Amino acid sequence: MKRAVQSLLALSILITTAVFAPMVGHAQPTLRIALLPIPDALPAYVAIEKGYFKELGIGVKPISVGSALERDQLMQAGRIDAMVNEIAGTASFNRNKILMKTVAIARAPMGEAPLFRLLTAPKSGISTIDELSGVPIAVSMNTVIEYLTDRMLQDQGLAPKNIAKQSVPVLPERMQLLLSGQIKAATLPDPLAFAAMKAGARMVMDDTRAPLYSASVLSFSAKTLEKAPRAVEAFVKGWMKAAADLNAQPEAFRPLMLKKIRVPKNVQNSFPIPPFPVHAIPSKAQWDDTMDWMIQKGLLKKPVSYELSVQPYGFTPQKKVAP
Repeated sequence: MKRAVQSLLALSILITTAVFAPMVGHAQPTLRIALLPIPDALPAYVAIEKGYFKELGIGVKPISVGSALERDQLMQAGRIDAMVNEIAGTASFNRNKILMKTVAIARAPMGEAPLFRLLTAPKSGISTIDELSGVPIAVSMNTVIEYLTDRMLQDQGLAPKNIAKQSVPVLPERMQLLLSGQIKAATLPDPLAFAAMKAGARMVMDDTRAPLYSASVLSFSAKTLEKAPRAVEAFVKGWMKAAADLNAQPEAFRPLMLKKIRVPKNVQNSFPIPPFPVHAIPSKAQWDDTMDWMIQKGLLKKPVSYELSVQPYGFTPQKKVAP
């Protein structure tokens, strides 16, 4: 009798292990995402604070980075699963083989909320696109800022031969040189550009007038997408839920923004929390234009495939390009 009970107990344990082992094997991992201290990253922090990722059965570890270079190095070393980056960044990673995919637009120009502004120095006397002809504009070379500067000016009729640029890669330095008049023009991201305007800089143009060219994106490593696609879907769903919250009640998240996002002191209470696209991916037109610019600049030898580099996870796109 005793042996019979022991046998039944052992069988019960074996059955239980067999039933639950697949569930353990499919446990969702903790996803590591590299985030710069910019408004584009805010939905991730909102989703964490609201517990959306936890509700969806995943862990998320935000890793704060000080530069795009640091962020990219972490991805190359396999120390992160995801990042907020740009189309050009995804293409650069995928120049030889597909190492990452863009799964959604993180932020895009919407309404009166740009990502980037082209500014002139307070006493430069420059207020129009035509007056920028031949004037060196401070940018970080071979980056999305140079790309946007080129495209915004060309869209407004300035010939490429009349577009002059100079390299000032450090953003705070670029802002200070602009405000002091040591450079006459610069392209800066918000909220730094917004703060520069409050300090006297003049806006000539922003990317709300050229939305095709401007977007930050949410990208995952190909390895993570292969090993944990359900976790990625859950992350994107949590991100989109947080983006909708931000759009509905932006001011409710100002304390969180000031804690996680670098906002200059002179505009901490006045910088408008921007709206965020929900369920959008970059269009092929956006992608192809970026490829054309990168090839022209010598950053790529041939176009990288849109179809292999852009794939939504966790939603059906409502719009190809955020409004």
